[in-house]
Amino acid sequence: MDAEAGPAGAEQLPWRQHYRNLLLLAYQSFGVVYGDLSTSPLYVYKSTFSGRLSQYQDEQTVFGVLSLIFWTFTLVPLLKYVIIVLSADDNGEGGPFALYSLLCRHAKLSLLPNQQAADEELSTYYRDGFAAHQGSSVWLRKFLEKHKKVKTGLLLVVLCGASMVIGDGVLTPAISVLSSMSGLQVRATGLQERSVVILSCIVLVGLFSLQHRGTQKVAFMFAPIVIIWLLCIGGIGLYNIVHWNPQIYQALSPYYIIKFFRTTGTDGWIALGGILLSMTGSEAMFADLGHFTSASVRLAFITIIYPCLTLQYMGQAAFLSKNMFHMRTSFYDSIPGPVFWPVFVVATLAAVVGSQAVISATFSIVKQCHALGCFPRVKIVHTSRWIYGQIYIPEINWILMVLCVGVTVAFGDTTLIGNAYGVACMTVMLVTTFLMSLIVIFVWQKNIIFALLFLLFFGTIEAVYLSSSLMKVHQGGWVPLVLGFIFMSVMSTWHYGSRKKYLFDLQNKVSMRSILSLGPNLGIVRVPGIGLIYTELVTGVPAIFTHFVTNLPAFHEVLVFLCVKSVPVPYVPPDERYLVGRIGPRAYRMYRCIVRYGYKDVQRDDENFENMLVMSIAKFIMMEAEDVSSSASYDIANEGRMAVIRTTEDAGTPLGMRDLSGLAESISTTRSSKSESLRSLQSSYEQESPSVGRRRRVRFELPNEDTMDQQVKDELLALVEAKHAGVAYIMGHSYIKARRSSSYVKKIVIDVCYSFLRKNCRGPSVSLHIPHISLIEVGMIYYV
Repeated sequence: MDAEAGPAGAEQLPWRQHYRNLLLLAYQSFGVVYGDLSTSPLYVYKSTFSGRLSQYQDEQTVFGVLSLIFWTFTLVPLLKYVIIVLSADDNGEGGPFALYSLLCRHAKLSLLPNQQAADEELSTYYRDGFAAHQGSSVWLRKFLEKHKKVKTGLLLVVLCGASMVIGDGVLTPAISVLSSMSGLQVRATGLQERSVVILSCIVLVGLFSLQHRGTQKVAFMFAPIVIIWLLCIGGIGLYNIVHWNPQIYQALSPYYIIKFFRTTGTDGWIALGGILLSMTGSEAMFADLGHFTSASVRLAFITIIYPCLTLQYMGQAAFLSKNMFHMRTSFYDSIPGPVFWPVFVVATLAAVVGSQAVISATFSIVKQCHALGCFPRVKIVHTSRWIYGQIYIPEINWILMVLCVGVTVAFGDTTLIGNAYGVACMTVMLVTTFLMSLIVIFVWQKNIIFALLFLLFFGTIEAVYLSSSLMKVHQGGWVPLVLGFIFMSVMSTWHYGSRKKYLFDLQNKVSMRSILSLGPNLGIVRVPGIGLIYTELVTGVPAIFTHFVTNLPAFHEVLVFLCVKSVPVPYVPPDERYLVGRIGPRAYRMYRCIVRYGYKDVQRDDENFENMLVMSIAKFIMMEAEDVSSSASYDIANEGRMAVIRTTEDAGTPLGMRDLSGLAESISTTRSSKSESLRSLQSSYEQESPSVGRRRRVRFELPNEDTMDQQVKDELLALVEAKHAGVAYIMGHSYIKARRSSSYVKKIVIDVCYSFLRKNCRGPSVSLHIPHISLIEVGMIYYV
């Protein structure tokens, strides 16, 4: 009997662990994903009845509004997002850029110019179970791939969605906090609107000021607040149904929607701009998917979010059906007196949680735009060592705070902010619907009919709501349009300028024949050390190299052309990150290294980058020696051939590493070409710079193997001695100018807009975490 129980228990343990993890993730999702969606009852009915619909304050109208809210909440958040869209994740990541990256990998729709065939060999490149370029709609894929304007249009659609997400980061904190603070006027009747606005601004400033501490503990700290809030409003809704109008359940019939529009007509259509606020925050379920699993997000929504919010909307409608004069403050008026203040406190905290989630999502979307070359360089601070993707962007944080406080002070009314919020929300949803229809064709490889049905059904619903919101452009709806235009202009300008710069590099790269004709010394003095030449090119020698040696005819003994590039995947496994190849024959000591990152990958400044790079080149030298055909002679046609170096494999490591205990020991034991005074200056600089002092100091040692080929041994020895002599980072300091023959519009975009962005964003050395003491910048003018 005991013998039979053992295996059964062993089989049940993984299932128990699975369900335990599922419940834990579902619990954490409340604090990150659902803060915005769960606070919608604070302002939905007030915004809906604020316009012409206030002339129809009767029970039948309230029933019609509730029916619209219920079916909207059921069709869009539940059916579209929970059941369908959550299945379209990109290796666990969600959001508009995740859908775009999926499309770019399954169809050649990307405008990123530095993509290689080797990128398609990444294990995370294709979705499991689906290969590239298959499916029934091959003609559509070929049409989209053929026309550059179509690709540009697709990118602009994605940038539009990203711009509106940033707009949400401005509007969500404003409407959530102002709605919760307005509850004070229910009990403190003498409190003026101006005082409520001032209190809201204080809360908002405090919220943005705390962002630098990171969101590592948000899930565990705020999840109980949202759960308590949901249970409170669900219980209050159930109480109001029983106490005020038990017949309110009849409004769940879509028949009341038909009656509503028969009675209200155009006024009812315009009122849809308030009803759509019931589904704001639905996009967060997909955008924040990277921190959770689709199963955990679905579980939380179906078990608690959906029933509690449905009960709250029904209860508030039951209260309004008997108390029409309480329309402006219906949520707080419907709360029973004894529990008013506790619910008010929880409502304020829930509003802060909802704002926090949207701010974090804004940081994530900006990082994705930056990784894919669509946003100026900003400082990205990783606030957690253990939780992937927890970031803080100071520049974006303070811009959001100023805009958010400005919107709150300027409008001071949740109805006007709600009009703006509706436009931003529906635009993002429409972008997601459009991209999802393409996902159905190219990624899921379904018939185009299914994609059209999805696009027509959900696109029609969202287009109707968006049209209603656009009718209120003059009543606050212009705010997201202006914000979206500004952010989209910035992103489009940066992408255009960066692409032009890359194409200039590509057209002006140095031919390999001219490099080989110079001989092993390249016609210059080769000094000890490693020279890392940063370039965006994945093949060829950049023009910066000849520009440097023309002005200073000396270069390092070992040259590495280093390209740090983003791949349209969320994560690149560490074992697949480094691509290493050789430039020229072995005697030239010239290599190319491509370091690949995904749009969600963390590029930490404390990474042991230099040591990993040297070890990768050493492994490449050993791998090349084993391949007799490649090491026998150098062929220009094979110059672009690269090898994936698996950095985590200890077996077969060609070099030994010995840790050096401290700075003094490393200086004394390491052979360096620097003079005593230069080493003294370097020592003092490193002591003043904590980030440099944290770098791991190692000494590479060549193994004593008699079987090793002498040429390979000499090359490894040269690499080790060059590393011990020091590493210099050579980077171009470019000035981008439009050609004289360019059009007037192009001159404005390049010479004014793009130049302004480059001067006022972070330098490339900062974003790449390059130590200043080892940095050499080479000035160049690019005429694009």
